[in-house]
Amino acid sequence: MRPSRRAFLVAAGIAAVAAVALSLYEVTPEITPRLRLPLAAPEHAKEIVALVRPGPVVYFPGPDGRIEGLDADLLRLYAAERKLPLRFVAMGTTADVLAALGGGDAHLAAGGLLRVDAGAGPASPVASAPPSGRVAATPIDWTSGYYLVEPVLIYNTEGFKPASWDDLDGETVAYAAHPGDERENEALRAAHPAVLWQPVANPSPVELIAQVAEGTLSYAIVGSLAAAIARNIYLDFDVAFTAGTKRPLAWAVPGAYPGLREDLDRFLARVQHDGTLERLIERYVPDARAFLRLDASGLIDRMRSVLPQYASLFRDAQERTGIEWRLLAALAFQESKWDPAAQSETGVRGLMQLTEDTAKRMGVTNLVDPAQNVLAGARYLADLKTRLPERIQEPDRTWLALAAYNIGLGHLEDARVLAQRQGLDPDHWTNVKKVLPLLALPEHYERAKLGYARGGMPVAFVDRVRGYYDVLLAHQPSLAPRLRPFGNAPGPPARDSANAPR
Repeated sequence: MRPSRRAFLVAAGIAAVAAVALSLYEVTPEITPRLRLPLAAPEHAKEIVALVRPGPVVYFPGPDGRIEGLDADLLRLYAAERKLPLRFVAMGTTADVLAALGGGDAHLAAGGLLRVDAGAGPASPVASAPPSGRVAATPIDWTSGYYLVEPVLIYNTEGFKPASWDDLDGETVAYAAHPGDERENEALRAAHPAVLWQPVANPSPVELIAQVAEGTLSYAIVGSLAAAIARNIYLDFDVAFTAGTKRPLAWAVPGAYPGLREDLDRFLARVQHDGTLERLIERYVPDARAFLRLDASGLIDRMRSVLPQYASLFRDAQERTGIEWRLLAALAFQESKWDPAAQSETGVRGLMQLTEDTAKRMGVTNLVDPAQNVLAGARYLADLKTRLPERIQEPDRTWLALAAYNIGLGHLEDARVLAQRQGLDPDHWTNVKKVLPLLALPEHYERAKLGYARGGMPVAFVDRVRGYYDVLLAHQPSLAPRLRPFGNAPGPPARDSANAPR
């Protein structure tokens, strides 16, 4: 049975992904009324106003209701450096965002926007009749890009997989009619006139993917990032081939603010140079932690048949330890496929695959008792998190603790020391995962305190747990949903909740 699209639409404050991851979140934005004009120029403003199009990866409500995402975090960093409050104003479509920006409603726009280069189409939609008191639409400038995506053709896996455009003569291909894409779309139609092109006004890419997965569309063009996010949520679609050239995600700025665009360019260049952008991409973009679709299918099947028996145990463990219940469920699925009788060749047992020594330290008297096993696993993970240096922030604290759950805290510390020797910050999972596999090489493990380790295993382990977690976020509600609106909410404190890594 195919999952319903509505299972993946997230009401305000309730998480849904991924995933990978990446987390598949699809949100229904709260459309905020237009701001009063005139808006102060950035150098005189008391706040930065950012229009944003909510969507997976870039701007969405996380497990604890806090707005998260690549664009959201980058803009918070920029605002914090300028020592100015940041106001997000959520809008429903790219056209809405660019029209409002061109009308002077904000200092910049973000939210997975594809940069429109000179000559590629209109810089911004022009309102036919600006409301009284509004300025006429002005040209829009674009920052440098910060992540490349490419259009891909997707198909329903129960149908025919085309190898090229030649296989699609007479077939209908849907695509999103977004502002700025006119020239590229016209070129594609001209190059393949035998294809029946179906423009769709303002859909989300997830909506197109869902329709292809459900069979209401046979083929569609979507961005590679959206396809990567959705591949383990919607199991009945796949990518056939690349459908165009790569384009960068970027931020839009009114042409009247060239100084702001230059300042944003300097900021983006710096976060790219110092590794901040790489860490955020690793956090939110699923490509680096993709896992086999077969696993996702098995997870979804067992989510229906097995998880209901144990969900209350994971929720109880969250109440007792503060570890998010869906993360615990993801960990347990990786360890045992939710089989309480599971036992490995090394003697670890139960849903959370605990050793006898760990079980004793966590107060377990019966390793195969699901309730004791789950609670002990949660306590062990919580204990590992507390034993890491206090300076380590989320979500790195959780990913590092998961690696220690798999390989041990001592080997993890050896990897962190090795990272530091190589000039990398050992407090970031992005850096530690690069060096963990090196602990299997003599030139590195001979200098390590605990010696040899199969360091590639915890890297794969953490990636898979994160992938499963993203799918569970998409299907399962949080323990205590917060129903506050998020569309126009001011940014909360910079540090994320320790119990809700993303």
